[in-house]
Amino acid sequence: QVQLVESGGGLVQPGGSLRLSCAASGFTISIYPMSWYRQAPGKERELVARVSTVHSTMYADSVKGRFTISRDNAKNTVYLQMNILKPEDTAVYYCNAPVPSLSWGQGTQVTVSS
Repeated sequence: QVQLVESGGGLVQPGGSLRLSCAASGFTISIYPMSWYRQAPGKERELVARVSTVHSTMYADSVKGRFTISRDNAKNTVYLQMNILKPEDTAVYYCNAPVPSLSWGQGTQVTVSS
């Protein structure tokens, strides 16, 4: 069974940091580009960051310079380091990959509030 499990979310004050993890099982991430998405209440899911199989990265304009995506193929895990968090970063964060039969995970809630 292929699946992704996100973790590391929580409540943080504006300006704070969080590190999200995405653990894969049932497939090896090394052959896939890996992505983080987020969905805020009342909004569509949006792409936040992507890391290729050769570790090149891309980011949404709204998070450039604040978020860093990385992958550890040995641990079959992808990370999202989020710094200088803003209230508008509040959302459920999901990871995903173009793997056949892979469904969206449960995500991890990030709330940025004072």
